[in-house]
Amino acid sequence: MLAWLATSSNRVASHKVVVAVPDLNVELNRLKLKNPILVASGTFGYAREAVAFVDYTKLGGIIPKTVTLVPRAGNPPPRTVETSAGMLNSIGLDNDGLEAFLEKHLDHLMSLGTAIIANIAGHSAEEFVQLAERLNDFPQLTAVELNISCPNVSGGVDYGTKPELTHKVVSCVRQVCKLPIIAKLTPNVTSIVEIAQAAAEGGADAVTLINTILGMAINWRKRKPILGNIVGGLSGPAIKPVALRMVYQVAQKVKVPIIGVGGIQSIDDVMEFLVAGASAVQIGTANFYNPTLSGHLAEQLDEILTQEGLQSVRELIGSLQLPQSAPAACAPVGRAK
Repeated sequence: MLAWLATSSNRVASHKVVVAVPDLNVELNRLKLKNPILVASGTFGYAREAVAFVDYTKLGGIIPKTVTLVPRAGNPPPRTVETSAGMLNSIGLDNDGLEAFLEKHLDHLMSLGTAIIANIAGHSAEEFVQLAERLNDFPQLTAVELNISCPNVSGGVDYGTKPELTHKVVSCVRQVCKLPIIAKLTPNVTSIVEIAQAAAEGGADAVTLINTILGMAINWRKRKPILGNIVGGLSGPAIKPVALRMVYQVAQKVKVPIIGVGGIQSIDDVMEFLVAGASAVQIGTANFYNPTLSGHLAEQLDEILTQEGLQSVRELIGSLQLPQSAPAACAPVGRAK
């Protein structure tokens, strides 16, 4: 009897059901990430600020604050103001310059156990090239994100608002940069598809959609703008529908991987961006009021994939199904590749 029980117990143990852990890895051309959860530049500092809230090893990657070739003082205060379902900011790329970033922050960032993607901005295409060439000396970086959605100081024109300017800056950087290149694009354009196409043709490995939407806040009693720079960039949940629409349109027309960003504050938001066509996402404004969010999202993504019976996060990307009688307004706009 005892022998039978022992044999039966071993038989049960040998037939335990092993549940496969979903694969969270994503590839954006040459850029490979262990999961699609990133934190957006400008909302996470240099990661030192969030050390008490986030296990960095759970993140797919960190994109530190934008750096420029030389230090910038930024815009006059006030620089931020809360709005309905979001916030306006007018920081003006306040930073200590590239060399200070490399000397004071890079070693710490590289010790965090996740991908580090440098975010750079220049006054001209030549400055972007200089920045990229300097970063070639640091192959431990995972990629470079080009912030081409901030104003060109000399001309007051965004590199991300005209296809020819977008193509120029991306292609110039591509010629000298050994790292994967991400072009961060502005939504303040007529056709985001044309801009994304120009970035892809210029050699971008991926595009980030979207940066902030230009907005304004007014104190009517004082008859004055609230921001010191008068206008600023709107971010947060208010811009999520715009971001989703642009991700979907670009995914339909341009053969370049997309990183979605704009108003993400829950795992459902993440899933919506992936289904719309994004291969990864960035958490931005939510970091300010929920600093633990990014760390939890990777865990929740694992759980929800298991619940849905999916073996890989890649099964979700671009899986949006439209009704056969979808109205013309739902069709992607812009030129096809």
